[in-house]
Amino acid sequence: MDRASLLILLCIFFDLTAANKTPDKLDLAAESPMIFPLSYSSLPPRVEDLRRRRLQQSQLPNAHMKLYDDLLANGYYTTRLWIGTPPQEFALIVDTGSTVTYVPCSTCKHCGKHQDPKFQPELSSSYQALKCNPDCNCDDDGKLCVYERRYAEMSSSSGVLSEDLISFGNESQLSPQRAVFGCENAETGDLFSQRADGIMGLGRGKLSIVDQLVDKGVFEDSFSLCYGGMEVGGGAMVLGKISPPAGMVFSRSDPFRSPYYNIDLKQMHVAGKSLKLNPKVFNGKHGTVLDSGTTYAYFPKEAFNAIKNAVIKEIPSLKRIHGPDPNYDDICFSGAGRDVAEIHNFFPEIAMEFGNGQKLILSPENYLFRHTKVRGAYCLGIFPDRDSTTLLGGIVVRNTLVTYDRENDKLGFLKTNCSDLWKRLAAPDSPAPTSPVSQNKTSHISPSPASSESPTVDLPGVFRIGSITFEVSISVNNSSLKPNFSEIADFIAHELEIQSSQVRLLSITSRENEYRLKWGIFPPQFSEYISNNTALKIMLLLKENRLRLPGQFGSYKLLEWKAEQKKKQSWWEKHLLGVVGGVMISLLVTSVMIKLVLVWRRRKQEEATYEPVSAVVKEQELQPLSSETSNA
Repeated sequence: MDRASLLILLCIFFDLTAANKTPDKLDLAAESPMIFPLSYSSLPPRVEDLRRRRLQQSQLPNAHMKLYDDLLANGYYTTRLWIGTPPQEFALIVDTGSTVTYVPCSTCKHCGKHQDPKFQPELSSSYQALKCNPDCNCDDDGKLCVYERRYAEMSSSSGVLSEDLISFGNESQLSPQRAVFGCENAETGDLFSQRADGIMGLGRGKLSIVDQLVDKGVFEDSFSLCYGGMEVGGGAMVLGKISPPAGMVFSRSDPFRSPYYNIDLKQMHVAGKSLKLNPKVFNGKHGTVLDSGTTYAYFPKEAFNAIKNAVIKEIPSLKRIHGPDPNYDDICFSGAGRDVAEIHNFFPEIAMEFGNGQKLILSPENYLFRHTKVRGAYCLGIFPDRDSTTLLGGIVVRNTLVTYDRENDKLGFLKTNCSDLWKRLAAPDSPAPTSPVSQNKTSHISPSPASSESPTVDLPGVFRIGSITFEVSISVNNSSLKPNFSEIADFIAHELEIQSSQVRLLSITSRENEYRLKWGIFPPQFSEYISNNTALKIMLLLKENRLRLPGQFGSYKLLEWKAEQKKKQSWWEKHLLGVVGGVMISLLVTSVMIKLVLVWRRRKQEEATYEPVSAVVKEQELQPLSSETSNA
């Protein structure tokens, strides 16, 4: 099924569920998916809630939270949340298009294998399931409140609504707070197979964790998200109010227009030229919606065609090629080079103009994704939507700080380096982020100090790291139980915030119940180097001895590590094999041609006719002697 068909299904689903709502009850209807375009809820915020929030003028604390994963590699971003007493740790998809926050429960009969163990209510002294009441949907026995979510890609989640202490990590100024969440008992589809544990709902609605904590006066009615750039990943999130940075542009967000975070989009510009679209094209159905749980951008057909044609017009030197997936008619181009930092030299900027006249500039990384099968090729991350809603996914706001100022009904945008933003958010005198002690039977064990021979990371300017290697020693409790090396590689990738394909096991030595493993970190596919930001982050993590593995792998310690710079090759070094190969092929072709010519000449000689010896030879007239000869 193509993306446009998914949107049609989700809108039909919304229309059916909206007709059956009870306005004064908790909305337990379908919500948005994580990767696919969101399906819409009909739960508008109550007027009295909005008025009450505007009365909160005091400066309340906020929570600084780190984002993990990569938008295109994973389809989502996650953050870490801790639930229960003692706290149990979970990786949750950050989703502004849904409300319920949920995690798999130990009672789940049909849940997939996710990043962390299931939540165990029996181990939490502060856990409490919500009893059936007039404000919720009840189970068949009429005893407990339940929820059910069905998504556009036909996945679903259902379980019991519960209440427990929720913690936000060491970087947070917020103390743990009691909040309602979903204790999942069943999941299907993509929810079953995804690596993330569950969803953190940041949308508008009673069950949203933002609404719950704002209503309690925990923080002010605002939050911010900042997604990493192309092939960088990660980022930062702030729950609570921040001062708008200089240069931030704003768009009005009308909570009564739709229950989702919408913007007042009026016009699009490509390479500084207006597309002269009718502003009404961006105001159909649910308007223009910003959804962190959707990967790409979807425009009504008229706007999509105008954007596509304008971009193609600006890149005449690039060749149009097929997309990486034959199931989708992706629009891709080759010839832009392998260096992501240089794509702005080939592709134009796109500007989104808001109703107030302010513009958000989209660089190529905000509307392109790398072709996975052709080097130096990129594809449009913008697609047509047969519905009249404009849906802007996470790709549009990469390396963009987005402030959801719900109190003042506006969204702010600022282009920035989101990885650098996380460093600025961390207090200078605060310890490095660490996880609270988990009672999930996978408590983290601090590694032993690394070897003093490990190099520093004070590398000036731009450096080219071709690989980073490190050795760890793991001691398992049972000598007959061999560690699962693929799982360890996945956990290392998660801790270092890189793709699993970049982590390779180079060597293994074992003695009784102790294993010595040498791991290598390599550049992502189609890249020669590990990016500066990623390499520096990994080296700092290793230097400060903050690489952690769950206790399920046994006790371990980091032994030593090394980063190897890859020297920039000269033209001859890069193309030596090609030149040698070309010369060899030329010599071979020349040799073959010479042999062919010799064979041809020999055959011609063999085919020549000769007169027999006895044949009468026609007399020929002698040529007259020259005068010089005669005189001689």
